[in-house]
Amino acid sequence: MANLNLTQNGNFSSLAPIIPAAGDDNGRSTLIFLGTGCSSAVPNAMCLIQPSDPPCAVCSQSLFVPPEKNPNYRCNTSLLIDYCQSDANRSYILIDVGKTFREQVLRWFTLYKIPRVDSIVLTHEHADAVLGLDDIRAVQPFSPSNDIDPTPIYLTEFAMESLAVKFPYLVQKKLKEGQEVRRVAQLEWKIIEGNHEKSFVASGLKFVPLPVIHGEDYICLGFLFGEKCRVAYISDVSRFPASIEYGESAWFLLRAYFVFLTSFIFKERSSPFSLES
Repeated sequence: MANLNLTQNGNFSSLAPIIPAAGDDNGRSTLIFLGTGCSSAVPNAMCLIQPSDPPCAVCSQSLFVPPEKNPNYRCNTSLLIDYCQSDANRSYILIDVGKTFREQVLRWFTLYKIPRVDSIVLTHEHADAVLGLDDIRAVQPFSPSNDIDPTPIYLTEFAMESLAVKFPYLVQKKLKEGQEVRRVAQLEWKIIEGNHEKSFVASGLKFVPLPVIHGEDYICLGFLFGEKCRVAYISDVSRFPASIEYGESAWFLLRAYFVFLTSFIFKERSSPFSLES
């Protein structure tokens, strides 16, 4: 991980977080922060269409600083893992597909030469994590008849039930009699258990779900992954439940954060993480 910038509100920036660029034949895996913003993203539209006097110092930057140079231009929180496996084959694993996914593809996939998405992992089913699912078709091979391999998507049973209501046409397995074929994202739904003792593998990389409390009583998943370099990814958390607070996962989490923080605080530039399944 290299040259992570901090925004004014203290979150990691999505700007130029990776050196070298993803897809380089360097035998290493790479983490690309596609977005680190809140649900409404940054800048806030109201700050621009009804500016205060003086104008908001954060949001007004978007009017004269290009997004790629602006640490305060942030899309919905999302992480792309460019995973280099032991046989040198690369897999592209996407965590969360929020409302700003199309913009993230146009801006960051093109910059880092990301050719596709091999699998998707969802933390929860709120709008800022799932409302870009319809646009997954944009990163899948074109087929008017939808005759393509579906992209595996890993999520909880609760999230699955919610998405079946939000996106019935993405969940529907067979067309009804007389129903016209429409090109939609092809997804293979895979239910995971929101239990920190039950791991799963997506595109060759092992993930351990880390249930956390989002708000007052809503369960959201973080994920632990990697062995040579241990990574903890948590996007929406207000506190940790007692079930993991004193368990083995908590120690994994602390060690993972130590790797993040020491690389960030003590090194101006450091190499991308190497992950081993």
